[in-house]
Amino acid sequence: MPEFSRLTLPSSDIQLEFVEREQTPCELMRLSIHLHLAGLSLSDTVHVLERFGVDRARSTVHNWVQKAELQPEDGKSPDHVAVDETATQLTDDRYWLFAAVDPETKGLTGIFLDELSEKHDVGDAVFLVDSADWLKAALHRRGYEFQYERHGQRNSIERVFKEVKRRTYQFGNCFRNADPETAETWLQSLAYCWNRLI
Repeated sequence: MPEFSRLTLPSSDIQLEFVEREQTPCELMRLSIHLHLAGLSLSDTVHVLERFGVDRARSTVHNWVQKAELQPEDGKSPDHVAVDETATQLTDDRYWLFAAVDPETKGLTGIFLDELSEKHDVGDAVFLVDSADWLKAALHRRGYEFQYERHGQRNSIERVFKEVKRRTYQFGNCFRNADPETAETWLQSLAYCWNRLI
């Protein structure tokens, strides 16, 4: 069972402009999105709704998360960026997920390397990497400065990477037939929520 000591995000931060008809109270929709992104399974989130007398399907909660289009903040300018990667599978295709974390705040600064440079000023940042040669190659191709670091700042954010990998694996198991756009929206929502919960 995931730890929920991080549940500090005011649910009013989650905007619900996508709602066309209010069959579920907005606060319960926000709570459901919040709980699911914090690590509660869709089934358990539905059980929470049932305690409030609201009967919804898991797919409904999933759709709320997708339609909320939560995005991490842009415009950061960190001195260092720790990066890690993991493989995830959607249908028959494998994708590499690169997660970037600001070691000072432990906030997710990006999910994909291309997106990272578009949204943040990382041109002068030093990327802290593990011994993965393919990660070094990906950074080199994009012209980023990087250094191998096994302990120190990089070691302090391994928990963030471990959680991102766990949640990505969990998402992949639940949504085997999801298209890449759905997965990317989910990852952006996870980053949004993570940055407000830490």
